[in-house]
Amino acid sequence: MTEDPRGATPTLGRLQVVDASQVADLEGTVATASVVALVVLALVRVASPGRFGAVRAALAGTGLALGATVALAATAGSLWFSEAAHFPPCKLCWYQRIAMYPLVVLLGLGALRRDRSVRLYGIVVASIGLAVSAWHNVIETFPTVSTGSCDPANPCTIRWVEGLGFWTIPRMAALSFVLILTVLTLDRPPRAETS
Repeated sequence: MTEDPRGATPTLGRLQVVDASQVADLEGTVATASVVALVVLALVRVASPGRFGAVRAALAGTGLALGATVALAATAGSLWFSEAAHFPPCKLCWYQRIAMYPLVVLLGLGALRRDRSVRLYGIVVASIGLAVSAWHNVIETFPTVSTGSCDPANPCTIRWVEGLGFWTIPRMAALSFVLILTVLTLDRPPRAETS
């Protein structure tokens, strides 16, 4: 691999290598679009319950597949940052990975087998991951709050990238857990009508 002294993207022979800021900006764009979609969904829920019901009906049976897709994208992104960009995961990143990676298999198999009972397990695992991610975001944003439980050689407060100037790796992880929880929650079976 050769570095261009003018700061251009490094190359591997004739192949141009993507750098971490480009990947973070791409993921930041997807994250921003996801937040916009969540806000629109929340507004529809409040302003037009009928339309919200139609959205739920349209998503019926797709929650596991959509959740698996989000988990796969998050897993691929985290592996790219650690294996291609060589950012060592901190202790809290590992805990979030422990929650995210199995969701690919759990939700994916649930979707393939049309086993809706997997939904509950996915919600529990994603909720645990979101709790860890929330704490990671707090100490990344306010490093003085950190209790020192992370490795001093690889602290949890490092911001390796900021996609679009905002989306750090822990923020993208938190959003991924929120998206998974959202699609799994929206995909719940409708309540039985009481007579």
